[in-house]
Amino acid sequence: MKNHEIVVIGASAGGVAALQKLFSQFSPDMQASFFVVLHIMPKAESVLATLLDIAGPLKAKPAEDHEPILPGHVYVAPPDVHLLVKPGYLRLHRGPKENRHRPAADPLFRSAAIAYPGQTIGVVLTGYLDDGTAGLSAIKRCGGIAIVQDPEDADFPDMPTNALAAVDVDYQLPIRHMGEKIMQMVGQMAQEVREIPKDIAMEAKIAEQALSDIDREEQLGHLVPMSCPECNGPLWQMEGSTIQRYRCHVGHGFTAKTLIASQDSILEKALWAAMRTMEERANLSIVMAKNEVKQGRIQSAQTYEKQSETLRTHAQVIRKLLVERSTFD
Repeated sequence: MKNHEIVVIGASAGGVAALQKLFSQFSPDMQASFFVVLHIMPKAESVLATLLDIAGPLKAKPAEDHEPILPGHVYVAPPDVHLLVKPGYLRLHRGPKENRHRPAADPLFRSAAIAYPGQTIGVVLTGYLDDGTAGLSAIKRCGGIAIVQDPEDADFPDMPTNALAAVDVDYQLPIRHMGEKIMQMVGQMAQEVREIPKDIAMEAKIAEQALSDIDREEQLGHLVPMSCPECNGPLWQMEGSTIQRYRCHVGHGFTAKTLIASQDSILEKALWAAMRTMEERANLSIVMAKNEVKQGRIQSAQTYEKQSETLRTHAQVIRKLLVERSTFD
């Protein structure tokens, strides 16, 4: 029997400070390997590995493709790639975004659950929405341990709150007590797992673009009358889990809450574009009305003036809707 040797951690807003506090608590003789995903902009320069290396005694570094997994090391996902765990080594994969992020916690968690069933500890920290919830569920279904930051201790409680609502979490802890619990778990023997749930293994292959087959996707769920916010392709609602999730044929993945947030963003952009177009058409109509007056075509000028007034009225309705919506949010 082996111990819990793999610790995967997902964080978003407020995550840098939380991760620094967590890694300051570990002893230098830790035999586990750590893998960290922090949501970051694609073109941003990440200094997280340096900060974590300074924060505690463990060696922290940016993850590299195909590098071997070593105990006592912290591997940090670089910007714009998913960090995936394989048996004995790492992969960096620029696959489809999940929950609007790359890197994202769910692909990391899912890959670790498959590569090290029973040996994986999943940790969800502060952040918006619910990335990490589905991955934490996969870890539990594969015999691993789930630890979630106490929402009252989190700067941004969404990610911990959503994970607690959907997953049978083993430990809900503030950051100051989390390091001790993880060290305790690392020293314990892991549960033996003989078989990986088929839906988890299949979904991991889709996310890695190692499998792209509509028949297989239909085995995982059913087609729904919605389109993917990332690529406009059809969406399948995933089955076999208590977490309501969706995936497209390309591989983009969403929880229901992230899908709604994505649709909100698309709707807002469309409304701003419609308002701008109406205002531009209203201005053009006034120009055309003035030109018609110069040509002595008064009735035609009045038609353009009326059209301009109608367009401005419609634009104001949309502007009011957008302003009120922003205030409500």
